[in-house]
Amino acid sequence: MASFRSGFVSIIGRPNAGKSTLLNALVGEKLAIVTHKPQTTRNRIQGFVNVKARKGRPQGQIVFIDTPGVHKPESQLSRRMMQEVYEALEGRDLILLIVDATKKFGTGDEFVLDLIKKSGGKAFLLLNKVDLLPKDKLLPMIAEYSKLHKFDEIIPISARKPKAAHKDGFEVLLDKVISALPEGPRYFAADQITDVPERFLVSEIIREKVLIAAAEEVPYATAVAIEQYEEGKKLTRINATIFCERTGQKAILIGKGGEMLKSIGTKARLDIERLLGMKVFLELFVKVVPDWRSSKRFIEDLDWRRQLESLGMAKPE
Repeated sequence: MASFRSGFVSIIGRPNAGKSTLLNALVGEKLAIVTHKPQTTRNRIQGFVNVKARKGRPQGQIVFIDTPGVHKPESQLSRRMMQEVYEALEGRDLILLIVDATKKFGTGDEFVLDLIKKSGGKAFLLLNKVDLLPKDKLLPMIAEYSKLHKFDEIIPISARKPKAAHKDGFEVLLDKVISALPEGPRYFAADQITDVPERFLVSEIIREKVLIAAAEEVPYATAVAIEQYEEGKKLTRINATIFCERTGQKAILIGKGGEMLKSIGTKARLDIERLLGMKVFLELFVKVVPDWRSSKRFIEDLDWRRQLESLGMAKPE
């Protein structure tokens, strides 16, 4: 019988390098929210890809782990985000370091690379956004990165346009990843694409709409919590609270005559209906919690794993 390979693969990189876009493209569904604003991702999100055997490639299951962008922590929230990164580096079988090929290598990239070196083990370098790079720049760039660390593979990709990097799209990447993993069991059901509960995905959709709609510092001072989630046969009722830190931010989020909040709610509801496959009644509230990003307890209470425990639901392994 042909061997079955499986393992955990952490996607690491700077903010806006394309980690979440890559996860969504690999899984084939939108699990992680994506915006042009840095530090959009705050939690680890696992996506499962079942790989079929083909010539030179074994079958298997890959558990990809999207992580927050690596950055200098300046608040309790950002420290928690970096903790998510460190935890993703533990117990993984392979690291995918993704970098924006259109940007120069800087001190932030050096910090990420140091994390890779300290963690040890297998690591691939993914040069993202190569569709935006002049073709004569690619080979010299690969040569320069090869001098920085002994990567097991260096693979050019375009997470935004998978087929732009290679005629077979991400199949080359999947070939390399599954071949680098050990023989092992199927960790999750073949028809399962994530272990993240729908409640969390819904809160992230709402937060995505806030990030896109609000300007300046407002998006970074917001968080979303699901207060009520009632599933019916034909309709799901959801009440959610958008937290911010100042009264002025609340006024911006609500907007003149409630127009901003209404717009956020409408756009979020449409995406949630697509996710759940049914009609949704969504009600949004905005609440001020001064300086919540510095409150360890508040941030821990927002964690979906803790929320599952408080609801008496099993915590994913």
